[in-house]
Amino acid sequence: MQSTQHDFIPILMQMGLAVGFVVATIIGSSFLGPKRHSKNKDINFECGIESVGNARIPFSVKYFLVAILFVLFDVEVIFLYPWAVNFKDLGMDGMIKMIIFMTLLLVGFFYIIKKKALEWE
Repeated sequence: MQSTQHDFIPILMQMGLAVGFVVATIIGSSFLGPKRHSKNKDINFECGIESVGNARIPFSVKYFLVAILFVLFDVEVIFLYPWAVNFKDLGMDGMIKMIIFMTLLLVGFFYIIKKKALEWE
């Protein structure tokens, strides 16, 4: 079956409606919203604390490393849920594959511990 240009009309209509809604909301809020400017209102605001010094202070690489490792292992743990739900249906083949997956996960975890990536100084 070959698609025609008429098949894409609902998609284009939905895209047009979405873009139109966003544009109308932005323009409408600029016209309807309050416009009160003052010296105090126009200054930078960060959590109620007065800004002191340079905002470009470098973070420790350890911070980013821990964040990336957390995301990495968190995503890998997500793969355990579908396996656990379908445990009986997968049989011995699924069990062997999960043992291989967990072995690779543990090898990576012990490598990280050996490299002392999670230790803060």
